[in-house]
Amino acid sequence: MKVNGIERPLDVDGDTPVLWALRDVLGMTGTKFGCGMGLCGACTIHVDGAPTRACLTTVESVGKANVSTIESLAATRVGRALQKAWLDLDVVQCGYCQSGQLMSATALLSKNTAPSDEEIDAAMSGNVCRCGTYVRIRAGIKEAARALSGKAVA
Repeated sequence: MKVNGIERPLDVDGDTPVLWALRDVLGMTGTKFGCGMGLCGACTIHVDGAPTRACLTTVESVGKANVSTIESLAATRVGRALQKAWLDLDVVQCGYCQSGQLMSATALLSKNTAPSDEEIDAAMSGNVCRCGTYVRIRAGIKEAARALSGKAVA
């Protein structure tokens, strides 16, 4: 399986969820297990840039596509802008859902550099935060968008 741009050998059944291949076989624990039913978004990864639930996606279904995880976020301009905004605005509370939140936010800003509140809400609607930091998450996305556009507030 190609993960974060590197081909990684896996000796697992094809129906193994990508989440367990990442966490248990490859030792990449940044992607979290949440509900195991694709409802909470904690396990969000990218498959060829599209946000995808790793708990529902099998290794076999990924094929030759590139899987990107939270571990690769800092390698992208959008990911770095989001990480900075998250830190600057203290977005995180308990942090459990944040890897999934950041992966969904990265997918959004990679396609839409100036999302409206409604577009942010729609893109993030599959990510649940048990601490209720949705207002801070939206502010973090907007701050990252401003930074990426060169209009960051000092």
